[in-house]
Amino acid sequence: MSAQHTPFPDRETVADKFSTLNEADQSFLALLFENPQQDECLLEGLQLYLERATEARFLNSLKLERSGEWTGLHAPARLQIRLMEAARSSQHPAYAAFRTGLTRSGGLERAYPKAAV
Repeated sequence: MSAQHTPFPDRETVADKFSTLNEADQSFLALLFENPQQDECLLEGLQLYLERATEARFLNSLKLERSGEWTGLHAPARLQIRLMEAARSSQHPAYAAFRTGLTRSGGLERAYPKAAV
């Protein structure tokens, strides 16, 4: 009897946490940010969250911007480039809204400050 290894949390759980992003979900995601072994799962869940937003009947741009801003403010430096790559992976307005919030957070600039010339 061989048990198939399913990563925890799975991408659906992570996508659901991004979708609601209440206080408990923020704590859950913050714990994932602390563990580099969870980076792939986190990014897959983010991708699923954004894909679901593209398929929704109603595009909640403000909610997507807020989740992008929260993510950029709380994600560690090691994830900032990968988060921006995910946000730029589509021209769909859902991705653009998330990208706007991510940019507004300034996370990428904090992680990689421009050198003074």
